[in-house]
Amino acid sequence: MYKQIAENKRKTIYLILAFVAMIGAIAGIFAWVYGDWKIAVWTLIVAILYAVFQYYFAGSITMAMTGAKEITKKDNPRFYNIVENLSITTGLPMPKVCIVNDKAPNAFATGRDPKHAIVAATTGLLDIMDNKELTAVMAHEMSHVKNYDIRVSMIVFGLTCVIGLISDLAFRMMFYGDRRRENEGSPVGYVLVLIAAFLSPILASLAQMAVSRQREYLADASAVNITRYPEGMIAALKKLQSHSQPMHSQNISSEAMYINNPLKKGFFSNLFSSHPPIEKRIERLEHGKKTF
Repeated sequence: MYKQIAENKRKTIYLILAFVAMIGAIAGIFAWVYGDWKIAVWTLIVAILYAVFQYYFAGSITMAMTGAKEITKKDNPRFYNIVENLSITTGLPMPKVCIVNDKAPNAFATGRDPKHAIVAATTGLLDIMDNKELTAVMAHEMSHVKNYDIRVSMIVFGLTCVIGLISDLAFRMMFYGDRRRENEGSPVGYVLVLIAAFLSPILASLAQMAVSRQREYLADASAVNITRYPEGMIAALKKLQSHSQPMHSQNISSEAMYINNPLKKGFFSNLFSSHPPIEKRIERLEHGKKTF
């Protein structure tokens, strides 16, 4: 487990460097086309400032985006006590506990480290899970906290948003901007901007997907190690599969945070999903029962 935490910390640095390099490449192409290298410099500065802002305020932003509301023990004793017991079991600081008013069963964890963690569940999840299943789901989320997955997810989320904003700006400036720059008339320049603006969000999503899929498998196994009850995690995943539905407030950038894909099912959402298929997650747990 300590090896995984150290690996996630290293992965965070690699991800930041990879995304900054991608942002720098987009900004460089954009600056070349418009003949003004100040565009590249300012784009990188804004991207770095945005990433820093995301690092410190991502928890609050996520709560606002998802509609999560922090609760106390008296608001929902059952849910709060389960998280509190898991906090004691894992030796983690007590996270903020939130509920999202949504019929779609789902849960997520976020924050920059265990001392600033937030765990949340939807009303739909609380309604369909019994105590053992809910404990398994929240153990899964606490595993993300303990393994520092939340930090990786948060940074990827922030930088993916930056790349999306830059790509959108590139398209807007290309078609509606002031066309006075020396390289703007270059067909090569137009092609490069279009390729960069179109492909960069896709590459960012693929990076997010690659990071998240293995993380979900690990959190499932970690949850079983915490609860010592693989049947609870398996039963919870089966319920998530049978009751799966898109959440009311959907955002592709925050998809990776959830225990189950919160987006509307479709070819592209499945292709770029940050979650492995639930049946494969169940299969791994079934095969691993003897080793837990």
